[in-house]
Amino acid sequence: MTSLASATVSGQQRPLAAEASRRNWLTRFILAVAVLVATAVAIDLGADETFGWDARVNCAAVEAHVEGFDPYFVKNLKDTKLSYPYLPVTLDAFRPLCAGGFLVAHYKAIYLVLAVICALLLPGIGKARAGLQDVVLRVVFALGGLLGFEWIIATGNFAILSGLLTAASLALLLRPAQSESGGLGPQLAGAALLGLVTSFKLVFFPVLAALYLLPLPRRSKLLLIAVAAGMFALPILASLVVYPDLFKSWLSAIFGQIPGQHAPGNEVNPSLLFLSLTLADHFGLAGSKPVVAALYGLIAVALVLGPLAMSVWRMVGAPATAGKASLLQAFDDWLINHPEAAMRITVLAMYALYLCAPRLKEYAFFEVALYAAVLVVELPAVMMAAVLAIAVAIPTLASVSGIAFMGGFGQLAIALICFWLLLPREPAGQSAPQET
Repeated sequence: MTSLASATVSGQQRPLAAEASRRNWLTRFILAVAVLVATAVAIDLGADETFGWDARVNCAAVEAHVEGFDPYFVKNLKDTKLSYPYLPVTLDAFRPLCAGGFLVAHYKAIYLVLAVICALLLPGIGKARAGLQDVVLRVVFALGGLLGFEWIIATGNFAILSGLLTAASLALLLRPAQSESGGLGPQLAGAALLGLVTSFKLVFFPVLAALYLLPLPRRSKLLLIAVAAGMFALPILASLVVYPDLFKSWLSAIFGQIPGQHAPGNEVNPSLLFLSLTLADHFGLAGSKPVVAALYGLIAVALVLGPLAMSVWRMVGAPATAGKASLLQAFDDWLINHPEAAMRITVLAMYALYLCAPRLKEYAFFEVALYAAVLVVELPAVMMAAVLAIAVAIPTLASVSGIAFMGGFGQLAIALICFWLLLPREPAGQSAPQET
């Protein structure tokens, strides 16, 4: 009897030991990647080269505006040949940040703190409190994911601020599924912040459409989209009304209509649109805008939107309406009945629409990494390790080794692979259990 009892206990302990072993290898892998990312960040912070040109441009524009000059003419900006890309209303909004030259002098350390805050703000889906491993994963993704933060450190771009607002908006929008308190107030605030973020870089406006996928009644979702769209339009209208002359100069600078100076819209960037333009140029068709636009649409559907739609359809299944409701109403009902799955789909849709933007600069992948950071903690162990390796470890190793992801589509490629790995592959409620 004693030997039989011992054998039974031993048999029960084996699965527990195997599960502990799985947790241990994943924890060791996450720590190894964290050390790699910390090393890369330390190298970037300690670099002697004088970078941070975007921070200098932005603060030079604020200074020129304070002194009464038109900041959209590069000749009025000190020590730069780059132009100021943001709406006129931001000139006063950024004035406290640029006061005294402290930001330009210490932007690397400031941005590092802000990036960590971004990671800490990111919510869990369906979790009231994040575990230590989740927090570490999000920090690792924020600092090392897709090399977005590395480009922010190199350029000093204010995308760190839009990333901060993005993280805050996600924290408000993705309330835990079990929380019923607070009404719609937090989501309205989150939608307003998201709309404000897209007004910084107008090409990301379609991201607001992803709000429809939240697990809320249709009227509430449409209200969120309306609030977000209103906050997107508000800085534009304020710039037009309060700064009419500067608004005209901004349009001229954006569209390259000021002779002899840099135009933000004409830069090479790792976007699907520029990939389409590159492919069209290979066949001698780059001068045909309809061909480039058609190719752009086909690539976006084939690589991003199509896989997302198919994955969501497979996850949702074909809801039987039985003549009682439309297909859209059945989909709305499914989202409400599966709140955690709906939130994951919402973040995936934001990721997808962000990737499809016609202009996607290298530093913008910081925000893409924030979307990925929300989703990666929900993955099974093996898939989590794969995403972590592809989105963080491999590009960080390449960067530390001196391989620059510049002037090509390396960041876009790893962002696409990461997106495909994050897509749901099982119907809601039937996904593989977490091994972490």
